Amino acid sequence: MNIKRKKRIKFRVSVMVMTTLLAAQIPCFAATSSVPNPLVRSEASAKYKWDLSEIYKSRAIFEADLQKTKNDLFPKLEAYKGKLNSVESFKAYKTLEEQTERIITNAYCFAYMTADLDISNSDASEMTQLVEAIYVDYQELTAFVLPELSKMSETDFNKLYNDESLKEYKRDFDKIKGQRAHILSESEEKLISKFGEIVGAPSELFKKITVADYEAPVVTDSKGKKIQLTDANYYNILESSDRNLRKKAFEAITKSYQGQINSLTTNYATQVKADVLDAELRKYDSALAASLSNEEIPMSIYTNLVKSVNKNLVYLHKYNTVKKNYFGFDKMYSYDTYLPLSGNVNLKYSYDDGVKLIEKALAPLGKKYVADFDNGINHKWVDAYADENKAEGAYSWGSYDTQPYILMNFDNSLDSVLTLAHEMGHSMNSKYSNETQPFATAEYPTFTAEVASTVNEMLVMDYLIKNAKNDDEKLALINMQIQNIRGTVYTQVMFAEFEQKTHEMVEQGTPLSPDALNKLWLDLIKKYNGSSLTVLDSAKYGWSTIPHFYTAFYVYKYATSMSASYSIVNQMNGENKDKAIENYLNFLSSGGSKPPVEALKLAGVDMNSTEPVDSILKYFGGLVDEYDRLLKAKKAKMKKAS
Repeated sequence: MNIKRKKRIKFRVSVMVMTTLLAAQIPCFAATSSVPNPLVRSEASAKYKWDLSEIYKSRAIFEADLQKTKNDLFPKLEAYKGKLNSVESFKAYKTLEEQTERIITNAYCFAYMTADLDISNSDASEMTQLVEAIYVDYQELTAFVLPELSKMSETDFNKLYNDESLKEYKRDFDKIKGQRAHILSESEEKLISKFGEIVGAPSELFKKITVADYEAPVVTDSKGKKIQLTDANYYNILESSDRNLRKKAFEAITKSYQGQINSLTTNYATQVKADVLDAELRKYDSALAASLSNEEIPMSIYTNLVKSVNKNLVYLHKYNTVKKNYFGFDKMYSYDTYLPLSGNVNLKYSYDDGVKLIEKALAPLGKKYVADFDNGINHKWVDAYADENKAEGAYSWGSYDTQPYILMNFDNSLDSVLTLAHEMGHSMNSKYSNETQPFATAEYPTFTAEVASTVNEMLVMDYLIKNAKNDDEKLALINMQIQNIRGTVYTQVMFAEFEQKTHEMVEQGTPLSPDALNKLWLDLIKKYNGSSLTVLDSAKYGWSTIPHFYTAFYVYKYATSMSASYSIVNQMNGENKDKAIENYLNFLSSGGSKPPVEALKLAGVDMNSTEPVDSILKYFGGLVDEYDRLLKAKKAKMKKAS
């Protein structure tokens, strides 16, 4: 049972990494707009707000459910310990388990979503504590299940596996089959679980070093004014025409981590050693193998992804060359990549106009999908607007028994429109999965989770590019799409290479020293960016500021998801559109009923092949060519005008 929501929020990654690798993931033009300012939630009508009373009418009913779970269901569940080897007992246990989990997920969503609407709400805060305690108790109570099934005799296990009345649990059995050799005894699993807080310490320490205890450096501009390099000030400087100030700011930021590099190295090395130790204890060949095995992902998908991206670096290298040539630099540095192009583009949308835009863009997904999407909007899936005490960011959440719920802080930007499309993709996936699958197989795996959301984003961007009002707008949108793919595929795979290498070093007994990590990072940056971008030595500290590295082998899934999404969008625009739509809806409805790679095959995507990755990077190359053409035309026009 995975009930934690995943928030999509713009957090402070390393600004040095952003400038070195991603460039600006915003249009390269100043935006002008006549769209009114976005509403504040407290002033918006009810149609823009959740109605959480559909889950619980009152706190009293919420607490009654928790009491029922603790006093009635928990003892019944515990009574099945050591008795799961018969069909009757196993079926009875799973029925109780489902009943319990459905109550807990409803309560968990209700408490935390209520709190997110007003983080100052003490009543909601108390409810989150109550349900969190129940959730922790439930995890501890049911810790016997996996070890008991994994250590069961082959005869008893196969009896359960082959019984027709237990067919809805076949996927659970398949997963256990694949993990049986790696699941420890109940006492060992409990012991490891008690180290959870200690194992998570490097991640918490990382946040304290790079956020809580971090003091932004100060630079002096040409007029003698001192400027502290907050994120806002830093990006403003990177867009300024003062190249010397840009350089000073970039070097100040990158070097600001130099004084902490020994602490950050030790901290990251501890995290990697913990990953490697866990894999060793569970008898995996490597930490990477352990991570992939947990999600039923073949090793070949990871290695093929890295090979495919490395094979297609020429497109990224050309992009840097195009920018360098446009600005006429002898040498282009990371701090030059944010320079804006001139021009004004209207890229602002009200919430209602944003919804209309998305629905037009999603037309290739078929009438049913668009109608269901519209129905979700009209049934208040989305809590649209920001407010003083509302949680930041965005997410799609909900339980098996509720409608989907999307938290937004819509600000009329194109980014907000894309975020809404993204989260509605998740919600539509949940809707179709929950309607089609039994509870046991409704939850879709993380490997495929971002596909449905990214398909929507890609369709919106494709629609906008095709319907751009002029070349300036088209240029801005193409640049956005280039940056989306660059950041999601190229950059994440570079991160994946770094992770793979650092874990291999520890597995081979090679120390993770500051010099070794700095060199590995700098070599990767140079390889990925090519000769047109001159990489400063101070960029070598960039690895130390990446929060993703404290959740090992996760980032590659961003790249595979976008590649799969592009493949699906291509099919929607192909000759057999009706079949492509049918396949895609089947995929969205499959939930967790199949291993993730097999589920994607329902949508006509084979991630065992390099074709999806090769195709999106070829598309990236085509965008770069068009970007180059438009820039040259723009430069010629400006020259003629002068």
